[in-house]
Amino acid sequence: MSKLPLSVAIITYNEEDIIGRTLEAVKDIASEIIVVDSHSTDRTREIAKSYGAKVYVEDWKGYAGQKNSALEKCTQEWILFLDADEVVSEELKESIKRELQNPKADGYLINRRTYYLGKLLKYTWQPEWRLFLVKRSSNPRWEGEPHARLTIKSTNIKKLRGDLIHFPYKNIREHFSKSLNYAYQTALYYKSKGKKFHIYNLLVNPVWAFTREYILGLAFLDGIRGFIIGFSYFFSTFAKYIYLWELNQQNDRRERNHTGL
Repeated sequence: MSKLPLSVAIITYNEEDIIGRTLEAVKDIASEIIVVDSHSTDRTREIAKSYGAKVYVEDWKGYAGQKNSALEKCTQEWILFLDADEVVSEELKESIKRELQNPKADGYLINRRTYYLGKLLKYTWQPEWRLFLVKRSSNPRWEGEPHARLTIKSTNIKKLRGDLIHFPYKNIREHFSKSLNYAYQTALYYKSKGKKFHIYNLLVNPVWAFTREYILGLAFLDGIRGFIIGFSYFFSTFAKYIYLWELNQQNDRRERNHTGL
């Protein structure tokens, strides 16, 4: 089949375990694959190049900065943004092919479903509609840290059929390790915005985070997997605010040293 006027944009760091599956799913529809890599030490770049990707090695600029760098390198009329651990399903691929033959919008929301500890989740994080496919002329831009969000200068946005399958964690250890990292990145962002720690952040926010995901978000219907995910929100929220407390303390000490107090 002829390829679509489509660029696939991906940022990577040590993704050799999954990136081959991600690229395999889009290699026959994408005219261009752009990979911005943050100095991977494994075979990520080599695997990406074997699929014809244009690979750029750049220092880490934050999630939004890195994704925007990939965006700026895309040359096709349409851009599909993927993370290296996201795989386009066959149904989604067919939807993209049909839609780009006769586009009816400037951007398309795609539902992402998570594969977690050996099973595709039915309720947790569902539905998770996100803007992933956009027209380059709609001025797309990634904003926010650490959970960057894609925006466009248009309200003409529609939904596509088919799921994007997300493989975020190989195991529980990796899940909670990433949760700690996101918590720290968020604390750094809060500090940069002048946000201060308050004790109620530790007493209220983690409980609310768990309640929101596990009960209101229906994660309890996914059994033990849902409970683990719910608890991870309690854990990461608690960590986020103790990191913020630590950063505030370090800042206060520097100010005291500067003033000689």
